[in-house]
Amino acid sequence: MKNASTVFYVSLIIVAGLVFMGITMPASLEKITSSTQAVITDSFGWYYLLVVSMFVFVCFYLLVSPIGRIKLGKQEDKPEFSRPTWLAMLFSAGVGIGLIFYGTAEPISHYIVSSPTGQEGTDQGIKDAMRFTFFHWGIHAWAIYGSVAMVLAYFTFRKGELSLISRTLRPLIGKHADGAVGKAIDVIAVISTVIGIATTLGFGAMQINGGLTYLFDMPSTMTSQTVIILVVTVLFMISALTGLSKGIKILSNWNMGLSAVLFLIVFILGPTLFTLNLFTDTVGAYMQNFINMSFRIAPLDEEGRSWINGWTIFYWAWWIAWAPFVGVFIARVSKGRTIREFVVCVLLVPSLIGFLWFSTFGSAAIVTETSGLLSISSLAAEESLFGVLEGFPMSLVLSLLAILVIVLFFVTSADSGTFVLGMMTTNGSQNPSRSIKVTWGVLLSITSLALLYSGGLQALQNTMVIAALPFSAIMVLMVVSLLKSLNQEAKEFGLDQFRMNRKPTVDKQSKENVKEAG
Repeated sequence: MKNASTVFYVSLIIVAGLVFMGITMPASLEKITSSTQAVITDSFGWYYLLVVSMFVFVCFYLLVSPIGRIKLGKQEDKPEFSRPTWLAMLFSAGVGIGLIFYGTAEPISHYIVSSPTGQEGTDQGIKDAMRFTFFHWGIHAWAIYGSVAMVLAYFTFRKGELSLISRTLRPLIGKHADGAVGKAIDVIAVISTVIGIATTLGFGAMQINGGLTYLFDMPSTMTSQTVIILVVTVLFMISALTGLSKGIKILSNWNMGLSAVLFLIVFILGPTLFTLNLFTDTVGAYMQNFINMSFRIAPLDEEGRSWINGWTIFYWAWWIAWAPFVGVFIARVSKGRTIREFVVCVLLVPSLIGFLWFSTFGSAAIVTETSGLLSISSLAAEESLFGVLEGFPMSLVLSLLAILVIVLFFVTSADSGTFVLGMMTTNGSQNPSRSIKVTWGVLLSITSLALLYSGGLQALQNTMVIAALPFSAIMVLMVVSLLKSLNQEAKEFGLDQFRMNRKPTVDKQSKENVKEAG
């Protein structure tokens, strides 16, 4: 393999072992992941809440601090992509499939099946359902992504480091970032990334299958999901071979365009006034209860703690497991942005878009349920969106549009994933070779199939929580390393140099790093 590093081969062996176990011993893998997941959520739930809250605090600190004027790059660097394209790319890579999968399923589950506050089926239950949905998909999620992306972009484009997780820790571990310790860190990041992407691809395959089952009675089986993943694999491999500025850029723009069409149709033809009122009320409740929800662990309520483990801790683990992938990708397309602009566009804008999406599709699901038109809560999670769309004019056309959007998000996520894994396993190459991307593309699909085969949705969720734990510790070190470097830079040169019309001083270490990066 051209430019393949030691990290590539070590990661390959570990992933192959996981796939082998999933195929040959599915019951054993499901049992191991279930027991390990239970221990982690019971013993480290408090840790996940504290760590993620720390990421949120750091992002807001950098937003209001004078340090926010620092560029993710040299002061003369200009952004490679326009802001709309940039936002489309980071959003498509970040939460695309998840929004489609959970857009109707999560609000209706919190309202009818299991309320976070024990208010199932009540008016207060509707408010609580939407508030916690905002919480799971809002600022906390994007703070996790943004933290990793910001650290990588800063050290890659401003300090001239290779685009590797390990190299961001140089201020803390020094020369060990280049040795065995650094390689071990990169392997952990790669494994976390593979599992995170494979899990999300599994969700996508299940929902495509769910839509086809609901519309055309296609059997929802492992065989069907295998065929879906194989077909989409061919599509995203074609896209991956066209490069970042063509395949991913074009697909991201199409994603956002078609998603906007689907959103507007449901918003206009659905319960528009109820959606706007619910959105406004939920934003207020979200802001009022932001701190309380951030640290809610329910130590004296076994049922409440079980809910937190199954939803909040799972989501925090999902975002952390995805953070290396999304972080590397967002960093790659964010060169030339200031830290302040980065935080606004990576935290606040996507969160607002997500809130509008969940308000629109969540309110449509709730109205469908309460009106007696169709019991959305009785449908499988992957079918709930199509149940809601059945009540709209031209429901078949809308459902087919939704499937197309899911496929495009599926392709974009996998395409971005092969690109990022290629970077991470070729010493941070900004344009990894086709052979490396093809290898990772095939492995992502096989891993997703292995996890589905060994236990379906529950196996996907269990594996996600497990993979996130070791990388969360690395994330903490990355953020500490960033703050240390930023403060040192501010003290050494003064913040005046970071104004847009001034050229900064470049220290000797940065020059050496640039030379090493080639």
